[in-house]
Amino acid sequence: MSQYTSDLLRLLDERGYIHQMTDAAALDALASRGIISGYIGFDPTAPSLHVGGMVQIMLLRRLQQAGHKPIVLMGGGTGKIGDPSFKDEARSLLSEEKIAANVASIRTVFERFLTFGDGSTDAVMVDNADWLDKLEYIPFLREVGRHFSVNRMLSFDSVKMRLDREQSLSFLEFNYMILQAYDFRELSQRMGCRLQMGGSDQWGNIVNGVELARRMDGTEVFGVTTPLLTTADGTKMGKTVAGAVWLNEDMLPAYDFWQYWRNCDDRDVGRFLRLFTDVPLEEIAQLESLEGSAINDAKIRLADEVTSLCRGADAAASARKTAEEVFAKGGVGDDLPELAIPAEGMPLVAALTAIGFTKSNGEAKRKVAEGAVRLDDAAVGDPQMIVQPAGGQTIKLSLGKKRHGLLTLKA
Repeated sequence: MSQYTSDLLRLLDERGYIHQMTDAAALDALASRGIISGYIGFDPTAPSLHVGGMVQIMLLRRLQQAGHKPIVLMGGGTGKIGDPSFKDEARSLLSEEKIAANVASIRTVFERFLTFGDGSTDAVMVDNADWLDKLEYIPFLREVGRHFSVNRMLSFDSVKMRLDREQSLSFLEFNYMILQAYDFRELSQRMGCRLQMGGSDQWGNIVNGVELARRMDGTEVFGVTTPLLTTADGTKMGKTVAGAVWLNEDMLPAYDFWQYWRNCDDRDVGRFLRLFTDVPLEEIAQLESLEGSAINDAKIRLADEVTSLCRGADAAASARKTAEEVFAKGGVGDDLPELAIPAEGMPLVAALTAIGFTKSNGEAKRKVAEGAVRLDDAAVGDPQMIVQPAGGQTIKLSLGKKRHGLLTLKA
């Protein structure tokens, strides 16, 4: 482990956040001397971020915990293009109204992780539409575009991969890296921002911003990236068979969010506790050393801590109570996802898809045929079955051992 002098880099290093840095020694010295303003950009391509973006939110939290100032940059401007980095195809273009709605929805998540205000280390949120929307094309080309080499831009992995696969990369997307670099320069000028952080896929974009600030203003700024985040089995973080693990409550119930962490691979427990919780490192070392069934205690601690951070302590307690009722006592719990069934009933396969357990009725039929579906803990083998709750009856629908929901009669 490297011997950094600043609290910031020591904290990031100990918790496993550092993958690459530009001039680590100079950044370490700067962080030791005083307060650094650092930012991460988030494009509002959906109403919520998912777990895959949570490491970046935690990175801003660590920045503030170390006595520095986090800047949350919402991509109201760049979101109109969409980051092409390591994407197989162009993102769908969103309307300005949809982007504004997504920004407003995402904004609420950060308030749980960061302290916002007017103090020297209080977090602030800004929108790059405030300056990108006002740019004039010819002046921008003359003042900014001349600092970029197309030859070098083509060499970045994020671009090269698309071209090597002979997949289309539009001129619109190609400009994204210039706009992101300009964001860094603009924040440096407006707010004295000296640090940009992001995932490893953002390294090229971050380096562009570092170089642009130096060339245009002679300002030394820095970049830090985090490692590519995958689970122990190689799955991309935040993706499951059932879909994305969203951070917003209205996109994913607290129980399902809690269960995602509770069901993580044994090999991921220690790493996830370091990255996604504030549990002290000494305690994490003890928790990840547990063996056999005792490792479940560490997983429950992980689920409680992460859910408390993202959804609040009450949501975590409710999710845990429901899990105990469902698994330990054979009950149905109060926090399971619900689906209201019309009086005439609904095909079982349609119910599985509607509640979010399967992506299609075809997949639901296969799960029924495999014997993975149960109603009130009794196996169901008929894919043509119609489920029809009677009166005030509630039916527990289960897929495998980990997915449970409630079927109720629609009012």
